[in-house]
Amino acid sequence: MQAVLGDRADLAQQAGWVAPQRAAARQWLGLALCVLVAAGLCALAVVIGRMPPFDRFVTDPLFFRRCLVAHVNFALIAWFYSFTSALVLLLPSERPAAWTARISPLAGAAGVLLMMVGAFAPGAEPILSNYIPTIDHPVFQAGQLAFGISVLLAVLDPRLLAATSRIEPLLPPAAAAGVRAGAAGLVLAAITFTISWLHQTPGLESGVHYELLFWGVGHVLQLVIVLVMLSVWIALLTPLLGEPPLSAASARALFTLMLVPWLFSPLLALEGTSSAAYRSGHTELMQWGIFPFVGIFLVLLVRALVRARREGRLVGTWKRDPAFAAFVTSAGLTVAGFVLGAMIRGSTTMVPAHYHASVGAVTVAFMAATPALLGVFGAQLESTRSRRLAGLQPILYGAGMACFAAGFALAGAHGMGRKAYGAEQATRSVAESAGLTIMGIGGFVAVAGGILFLGLAIAAWRNTSSDTRRARGPLAVQGEMLR
Repeated sequence: MQAVLGDRADLAQQAGWVAPQRAAARQWLGLALCVLVAAGLCALAVVIGRMPPFDRFVTDPLFFRRCLVAHVNFALIAWFYSFTSALVLLLPSERPAAWTARISPLAGAAGVLLMMVGAFAPGAEPILSNYIPTIDHPVFQAGQLAFGISVLLAVLDPRLLAATSRIEPLLPPAAAAGVRAGAAGLVLAAITFTISWLHQTPGLESGVHYELLFWGVGHVLQLVIVLVMLSVWIALLTPLLGEPPLSAASARALFTLMLVPWLFSPLLALEGTSSAAYRSGHTELMQWGIFPFVGIFLVLLVRALVRARREGRLVGTWKRDPAFAAFVTSAGLTVAGFVLGAMIRGSTTMVPAHYHASVGAVTVAFMAATPALLGVFGAQLESTRSRRLAGLQPILYGAGMACFAAGFALAGAHGMGRKAYGAEQATRSVAESAGLTIMGIGGFVAVAGGILFLGLAIAAWRNTSSDTRRARGPLAVQGEMLR
């Protein structure tokens, strides 16, 4: 009896630990939604600046380059890794979160605020470096550094090593394994960046300096976000299938195998950022260290869906289930991103076509999972219409991003150069103009999908209840199927 009471006392103490961790996760999710607003406004300016006939009225490409840099940092860095930090803080652990993890959202918000101020500071020069563009201004770069440190504060926590816990899980263990792998990847990215900074060739022109500095860490961050996207796929499909699409052991093995080759990234950085090994090594890691594993996961997830359909576990209107539609949309954009990447020949708009499809795939998955995360915090969409719109929203956004990528691909296939804006952008053929017009239409559709997403998220947030019985979302699948 004393042992049982002791266990109950331990669990009660652990419940006290969970509350501040959930609060920090909620704050990270709130920050993720806020930066999407800023990212959308910057994206709208960039789309208008490239879309005929408006492009001829833009005579200051520097302004739009600042908008582009801000958009990329908000949409690809702040949004992705704020969302990831929220997932990490929702991992179960029988130990309390470190105080650094609990203050991490505040540090992240400070970093975002500094980036917003620095983006449009007088004399701020945009640097369109690949993977992580920046603005050559101390305030903006202080913001980037502060945000990066804040994410590390969130993920450097004992829960990364706790594969099992008596605390009720909110993610299927197979998905939690991917989130832990993503968090480990973030630590690896920080190590790679630090070594790259220490081994940077002095005296380089600013554009070359930042291109080389961010080359290694940018590649590792690509791995991280794919790991987290795969985790969200698993979490979305688990309620639909009635069981996880693959076992926790299989997921841990695959995620670990996916992460291991990237342990060479810091070693490549030790060669110096100007070395051929640093450049080509990270390129080969990206080419061969991501898509084969994504292909394996896709095969396993599709096979689980087919098996469930054959066994009659997918009933009713499963084809119209929001989780299924979001998975198909995200997976389709992922495959399109791989195909477009293989078609890249030179510095044309085929490059942004490739990465916008890939980025769109991640964003669709995260958007589809957001209502469930809001449910974890007691925020719900009450009306049937709102829930129906929440199911359609990722598809709308995904369709816009597909159109956006297709337009860029059409223009790039006919030689349209990338990183040209406003009056400096010269269209030489009908195909290039048509491609950019399609891109613009897709951009507006994607922005509309983003606005709908934010509207639904705000409506759910305003309907937050303190009743813990409501604090359950579709990601919080219960029972032995999670073991």
